[in-house]
Amino acid sequence: MQNIKAAIFDLDGTLIDSMYVWEKVDEDFLTKRNIPVTAEYADKMRSMFFETAAAYTKETYGLDESVEEIMQTWLDMAHYEYANNVRLKQGAAEYLESLRKKGILLGIATSNNPYLLKPCLEHNGLDGMFHCICYTSEVGMNKSSPDIYLYTAEKLGVKPEECVVFEDIFEGLKSASSVGMKTVAVYDSSNDTYISQIKETADKFIENYYEII
Repeated sequence: MQNIKAAIFDLDGTLIDSMYVWEKVDEDFLTKRNIPVTAEYADKMRSMFFETAAAYTKETYGLDESVEEIMQTWLDMAHYEYANNVRLKQGAAEYLESLRKKGILLGIATSNNPYLLKPCLEHNGLDGMFHCICYTSEVGMNKSSPDIYLYTAEKLGVKPEECVVFEDIFEGLKSASSVGMKTVAVYDSSNDTYISQIKETADKFIENYYEII
């Protein structure tokens, strides 16, 4: 890709194999409250940022817990996995290093939380790799909107058309493309339902990072 100065990466499902964690958290959280996990619920949760997802869960199921209590419960349930067991996607570390050697600026645009992200990067050897880490909670919009990608580009000091965005979800790929960013779709089995749309939307589709090193 020509004239690219920065690469912006989603975290979950794109850089790391972590979707199992959130599926487990959703299942354990709702099952403990005698609530079935529906496909509709799981689908909506994928593109929401953290606080919105907690508010949606509280409202949908009429829970007594506050939004803050729900978020903290989720974080505590997920923290151990992120800090100890979650691993990088195949070839991710090598690809990031190759980009850095070429002088490409590296950013993360995520719906996740610093409480989980930082220990995950540390135990996978990526601490200090990225020039900036941005969260959807900072812009108040989920990835159906391009705000998080534009915000990350601004933090990196580059124009949208100088960025390539790596994502695993259709909504993120679509919104990043809408503002002139190049996109690379990274395969994750959690998005099999939307694989056709993902391949049609992205400029490039990869199964793993070894394909583009």
